[in-house]
Amino acid sequence: MDAFTDGTVYQYIVLPLTVFFARICDVSLGTLRIVFVSKGKKFLAPLLGFFEVFIWIVVISQILRNVNNIVCYLAYAGGYATGNFIGMYIEERIAIGVQIIKIFSPKNLFPLQKELSQAGFGTTLIEGGGSVGKVDILYVVINRKTFEKAEKILIGFDSALFYVIEDIRSAKSGIFPETKRFNLPFQRFIRRARTGK
Repeated sequence: MDAFTDGTVYQYIVLPLTVFFARICDVSLGTLRIVFVSKGKKFLAPLLGFFEVFIWIVVISQILRNVNNIVCYLAYAGGYATGNFIGMYIEERIAIGVQIIKIFSPKNLFPLQKELSQAGFGTTLIEGGGSVGKVDILYVVINRKTFEKAEKILIGFDSALFYVIEDIRSAKSGIFPETKRFNLPFQRFIRRARTGK
């Protein structure tokens, strides 16, 4: 018997590759699900959870059927590691959510506030006291997709500017620059189910 007819190719090549790619899918979905939970996406998170667990059960059943196949174990671990990387990459690309940039400087930040406002960002400027004296504090709430645009303005103003960035669970109203919306294929269906429109 050759390797194709006795099942060796399936057991040591086809099955491990299937486990590897299936694990990438379910871990990537799991990473996105955690992000959607943290952002309060009540409909997307459970939907992704369903597919994540379904794929995981299928993969585990194949591993248990081939319990002596070390290549499957390596494929499972490799798929898990790769899935984490791909899940984080996808999350960065879709950039869902809102962030706040807090800028602290002993300089007058009014010119920076004006520049950010002209770029379409909502800003709030207040005066504060730091350990070395008076500081200006500028708050800018942004969509994550527009972070690079805001960061270019900050660096252009002062390359040594001190600022911190925090994720916000949600924001209501406010001033945000126009961005292209990222819609998953089933998002329109979910929106219709919720609103009836």
